[in-house]
Amino acid sequence: MNAASIPAGAKIRVVGDVHGDATGFAYAIATDRYIVQLGDLVDHGPDSAGTLRMMFDLVETGRGLFILGNHDLKLARALSGDQVRIEPVVQASIDQLDDDLRTRVPRMVAEAPAWLRFGSVLFVHGGFHTAMLEQPSPDHGLDRPHGPLARALYGEPTGRMQPDGYPERSLRWVDRIPEGLTVYCGHDRRSNDGRPYVRHGSQGGTAVFLDTGAGKGGHLSWIDLP
Repeated sequence: MNAASIPAGAKIRVVGDVHGDATGFAYAIATDRYIVQLGDLVDHGPDSAGTLRMMFDLVETGRGLFILGNHDLKLARALSGDQVRIEPVVQASIDQLDDDLRTRVPRMVAEAPAWLRFGSVLFVHGGFHTAMLEQPSPDHGLDRPHGPLARALYGEPTGRMQPDGYPERSLRWVDRIPEGLTVYCGHDRRSNDGRPYVRHGSQGGTAVFLDTGAGKGGHLSWIDLP
């Protein structure tokens, strides 16, 4: 199983999807708090390479970790020679990488946890699944996601397509979060006011969506946990 963990007693800063906004990310990590970044470090923004270097340095010095995001996984699989559809934003990220990052990305992404429980909170990129309460994140390598791993990366699809060509995703999974648990996630830009979007489920749990459009015309958001 994935061995990623947060130091006991750590003061945590949770950072949303960065998408290549290295300037915003530099501000976010200018703290003595332990950084938990929710995935999608790359694509769209101007400096995916700079973002990756900062995040990898945090991991390697024990000052932070990142949760596996679908954009991170696609980049790593592309660099490893797997058959993936390389959109222009992915190619732009690839073009920014030097030889060192082309080597580091597949290794670091393969080791990133797909979800992580820390007391009364759970960190995941796309969406919650009840299996995440029963088992830690698996050693996924760079495998094509399925089951809870797919939920972790992509959320819960409805089977319909949106007008923008992307799959429509449901928030039904929020109603399965048990009372007393808060799930911090990214992936879906649900905010209408530039602040993280908070949604309470029918079982008493809470989801906090931190994607506020960094790298896509919005800005980067983060939350400091008590």
